[in-house]
Amino acid sequence: MPLDHTAKGVYPIAPTPFHADGQVDYASIDRMTDFYRSVGSTGMTVLGVMGEAPKLDGAEALEIARRFIRRAEGLPVIVGVSAPGFAAMRALARNAMEAGAAGVMIAPPNTLRTDDQITTYYRQASEAIGEDVPFVIQDFPQTFSVVMTNAVIRRIVQENAACVMLKHEDWPGLEKISALRGFQADGSMRPISILCGNGGLFLDFEVERGADGAMTGYAFPDMLCDVVRLQAEGQRDAAHDLFDAHLPLLRYEQQQGPTGLAVRKYVMARRGIIASDAQRKPGASLTAKAKAEVEYLLARVARHDPRAGALG
Repeated sequence: MPLDHTAKGVYPIAPTPFHADGQVDYASIDRMTDFYRSVGSTGMTVLGVMGEAPKLDGAEALEIARRFIRRAEGLPVIVGVSAPGFAAMRALARNAMEAGAAGVMIAPPNTLRTDDQITTYYRQASEAIGEDVPFVIQDFPQTFSVVMTNAVIRRIVQENAACVMLKHEDWPGLEKISALRGFQADGSMRPISILCGNGGLFLDFEVERGADGAMTGYAFPDMLCDVVRLQAEGQRDAAHDLFDAHLPLLRYEQQQGPTGLAVRKYVMARRGIIASDAQRKPGASLTAKAKAEVEYLLARVARHDPRAGALG
């Protein structure tokens, strides 16, 4: 089913698993997809920033997207299609949709500065990939250095019928969620889904501000699913208690660039979700000291969440 504004829950950002020699590990893609489904994910997103998409050639990216989509067996898959030019973006977007993707995610290039430049870019991107393709705005100024105001996001939504979701990663951003939901309430912006990123670092309050869930990576996506579910059930204290237990590890994993991804892949490999924590070069790996720190954090989390102690 095509992605629409009613999307809720957790769409984990899937890392791309590699073998030690840099080749794509397709068996781990299958195992990871099965894991996401088993823990209650409502969808998944592939070829994002933490999916090492810039290290893939066009054929690899499409084959990876197809593999996730096939294994997901109907679970909605959003494919990151950000590219320097619209030709490559269109090719990946159209091919991914033909393979069964639910929609695509588009990040702004870091050359955009003015409000008009940003809104024009998204209008042209939607025209390029086809206005029948549902798309997600990725609002991540810390990485892309493009600042989207509340009014700019509203313009993008109002000018592009295919825009159905915001991946909200502005920081601080709680007031932005409230403002956007306010636009919907007063009728000045049509409804959209808001899923939040930043490694889940503010998820506990983001859902209380009106976010529909999370679209982010963390080595325990099952915790993210539980927090969103508990909040939806009105179990506020239980949601915060679980989130707080994971917060030290969540913070450690939030280190920028390849180091944070190295932490995530290390723990996912320890959990048996992927076979190896390898990144494709240029990448990073954890030192013995860093691994010891992660193991210490896992032991602390395990005091409150036994999943952190039951590693593969």
